[in-house]
Amino acid sequence: MASKPQVVEEIEITTENREEVIIKYSPMIKYVANRIAMRLPPHIEVDDLISVGVLGLMDAITKYDSSRGAKFKTYAEFRVRGAILDELRSMDWVPRSIRQKASQVDKVVQGLQAKLRRQPEDEEVAKEMGLSLDQFHETLNETKSIPIFSLEDLGIAKESGDQQSLLDCLAGKADADPQTQVRLVELKEIIAKAIDALPEKERLMVSLYYYEELTMKEIGAVLDITESRVSQIHSKAVYRLRTKLKAIIAEEL
Repeated sequence: MASKPQVVEEIEITTENREEVIIKYSPMIKYVANRIAMRLPPHIEVDDLISVGVLGLMDAITKYDSSRGAKFKTYAEFRVRGAILDELRSMDWVPRSIRQKASQVDKVVQGLQAKLRRQPEDEEVAKEMGLSLDQFHETLNETKSIPIFSLEDLGIAKESGDQQSLLDCLAGKADADPQTQVRLVELKEIIAKAIDALPEKERLMVSLYYYEELTMKEIGAVLDITESRVSQIHSKAVYRLRTKLKAIIAEEL
């Protein structure tokens, strides 16, 4: 279980004290790596994620600009998380069959939403897919680790036409143009709207897991349900968010 790291006091960041910074922020790297690993297949080694996270921290040390007003800890966490996710994307660790299942679920849900003019019930989606309810829930569990959406969908790009990294925007690099800043504001609004549209239990799940950063076991204790039931609710929240975000992005952007 990934325990929350202790609060780390801000220290002056220089290339000369790189080793001191890495040691000081190593609990944060382990925490981020373990949080991500919780949603990955067992063959993905946490130690490998931690190693990549260290490289992300070193990158943060090199690129951090204190004059931009952001705290180093905040920037470092984004760099560490980004480095790990980039590595996972390059590995293409999600099997094609799982991606196809996720795409099929999204397509069916979007079709039913258009037809029914409301969020379809699990039973309705399962029937449309020719699955039993248990089989449908198993499909959701298999696809929950696929990213909910890509920032590329938001058209966040540099003036040159190259894709603009969200991390670079947070770092306050010079090419974070006004259009990009507007897109980032829109991103927050889109995510908030999608979360608000979730059923109450799933909204609470998102809040406890992604904002309060509780583990599945801790959430089960809070809600007085089994860890297996927590995982099922989380899977449903992820697929609803994925389909809702795609729909909102298509409408607004």
